Amino acid sequence: MAALVEMELSRIIISEINDQQVIYLHEVEGSREFPILIGLFEAASIDRRIKGDVPPRPLTHDLIRSVFEHLGGEPHDIIINSLHEHTYYAVIRVMHDGELIEIDSRPSDAIALAMHYDPPLPIFVDGEVLEAVSTTTDL
Repeated sequence: MAALVEMELSRIIISEINDQQVIYLHEVEGSREFPILIGLFEAASIDRRIKGDVPPRPLTHDLIRSVFEHLGGEPHDIIINSLHEHTYYAVIRVMHDGELIEIDSRPSDAIALAMHYDPPLPIFVDGEVLEAVSTTTDL
């Protein structure tokens, strides 16, 4: 794995007429941007959290957060760590009993979970993945 680059959620584009939604991660200390196509459910979950809209009952990402907390795990960060055949892969890193455990995840779910914390969990992208797909912006 190459060096990890810290990113932050910069934009979310929700389209009611398309199945695929887009989120953009922006390099914290740079100008590169990283787009990811995600599903409507994950986009809606991220959008709700950004807007501070808390549902009356826990939804999937609320449930995952609750499970971590009740089992004594402390989410550390998320890493988008590889790209294979046009599919991104990620891990959620959780500290449990002094050990950092990596849990396989779709990037969309990992980012949605990250947004369920205040402040959001740090988001990192493997440098090689970022080099393969990023664009430069003037944000």
